[in-house]
Amino acid sequence: MSGTFMAAEIASQPGCWREAGALAAANDGRLPSAGARVAIVGCGTSWFVGQAYAVLREAAGLGETDAFAASEFPVGRAYDHVLALTRSGTTTEVHTLLAKLRGRTKTTVITGVPGEVAGTADAVVDLSSVDERSVVQTRFATTALAVLRAHLGEDLTGVVAQAERVLAEPLPDELTGAEQFSFLGTGWSIGIANEAALKFREACLLWTESYPAWDYRHGPISISEPGRVTWMFGSAPDGLADDVRQAGGTFVESGLDPLADLVRAQLVAGAIARRKGLDPDNPRSLTRSVVLT
Repeated sequence: MSGTFMAAEIASQPGCWREAGALAAANDGRLPSAGARVAIVGCGTSWFVGQAYAVLREAAGLGETDAFAASEFPVGRAYDHVLALTRSGTTTEVHTLLAKLRGRTKTTVITGVPGEVAGTADAVVDLSSVDERSVVQTRFATTALAVLRAHLGEDLTGVVAQAERVLAEPLPDELTGAEQFSFLGTGWSIGIANEAALKFREACLLWTESYPAWDYRHGPISISEPGRVTWMFGSAPDGLADDVRQAGGTFVESGLDPLADLVRAQLVAGAIARRKGLDPDNPRSLTRSVVLT
């Protein structure tokens, strides 16, 4: 993966996250206020970031928060504020939803290309400083989540340091040589698990799945065997690691903040892409944005 846009964008993430606090403060009036009933929407990676944010915001006691794929937003449900996340600013489903909500619900778009959403929402959060050239999203999505976490009052110093350590460490052969991955999370890290699985499908065309960790033993664990990895974001339920190992699979639990551990997953996806001779900047059947006509 060395020499790709994706590699450079992955490596830039700790520096991008360091700016999250300032970006959150600069956009305070555009981001949801405490007590507001909020929905966050997006497609693909943006939806999964929304899933993580929704859990974090509710857990912080700042108000009911839901996350939806933009195409599945329940337009009959009342929200005080709808937050849309779109790197390109051109996503058809997001534009369609914003048009429906215009004049009815307060809306904000977080985007890497503000010019594409001019006039479509009440407010725009400009993240053009972390826009990307690779089709496969890494730093835009993680920086958006870092900004949202900072706006919730979190101190990101620790996760930045963890990500820097991850970038400096070699990747184990048991990960870069694996044939299948199942990603697990609990609470907000379920969204991170969903995003990690998507990164592997996009970047290296690998068979991946994602589940709430407590649900993994309700069927999915049956595919665990040698050469396959079960990767836990956050703390695993008691006994799960032993169950996976008894089935012959590799169990990964790093103890890292899930956002820092996502960086490690991105690196592994890139390494597998390199091993398979794939170009993660231009993955098969994908473009930077889905624009429907």
